Amino acid sequence: MSFVLRYSPLLLILAGGPAMAAEPVDCTVILDARNGDVLLREGICDQRFAPFSSFKLPLAVMGFDAGILVDDVTPRWEWHPGMTAPQRDHKPVDPTIWERDSVLWYSREVARLLGQEAFDRYVADFKLGNEDVSGAPGKANGLTHSWLGASLTVSPDEQAAFMRRLLHGALPVSPDAQAWAASILPDFVVGGWTVSGKTGSGWVSDAQGDHYRDRPLGWFVGWAQRGDAVVAFARLRVDAQRAEDSLGPIVREGFLADLPALLP
Repeated sequence: MSFVLRYSPLLLILAGGPAMAAEPVDCTVILDARNGDVLLREGICDQRFAPFSSFKLPLAVMGFDAGILVDDVTPRWEWHPGMTAPQRDHKPVDPTIWERDSVLWYSREVARLLGQEAFDRYVADFKLGNEDVSGAPGKANGLTHSWLGASLTVSPDEQAAFMRRLLHGALPVSPDAQAWAASILPDFVVGGWTVSGKTGSGWVSDAQGDHYRDRPLGWFVGWAQRGDAVVAFARLRVDAQRAEDSLGPIVREGFLADLPALLP
């Protein structure tokens, strides 16, 4: 059994849309990456939410498998006018910077080069949540927006299971693609654990892809290693009031602070 590791010494879309109760939603799920045993599962972990930037990890697997991404620093693309992006992302970006700084325009370039047919096929092959990459109704934007609350949703249980499959090199793509995608995630060290993970931030939306700004959500998904122990995890938080800051980094910092007590 092999693990793809770097060894170094809530947009919720429900059929009812805005009729749902505005209650906070929390989940933390941690799996033993070797045998799949559930080590911790707290909160609501089986409901599907839009993945937002946590989708950058499966998108990286697609990009490496298709040959669009080559290694941790290739390709290095320049931002240019016409690419919608905040000022902070008007810069050259490579795969490592893409994941570290969560640069959306780079994601859209990877997806554009994949093309709709290959993109659809990868999502289905990976069994990612509801596998719906159609985009918002009538907007034909699945290739660039589906993971941003337009159509694609995934549960915390499914996020953690995907991470475990990646660690085992069990996705239906080349082993090298999975290894490279794993290697470019940011690392964090806490309580003897080395944690690799990706955040995602957004808002609850309705079936048309319209956001409710008073329902922010945040993801942190990935894996952690301490000695021989390897775990896959997903944490989700959906709040019931507006947030001043993106929720993903807040969820990440909370998970990193909690991890040593969760798995002593």
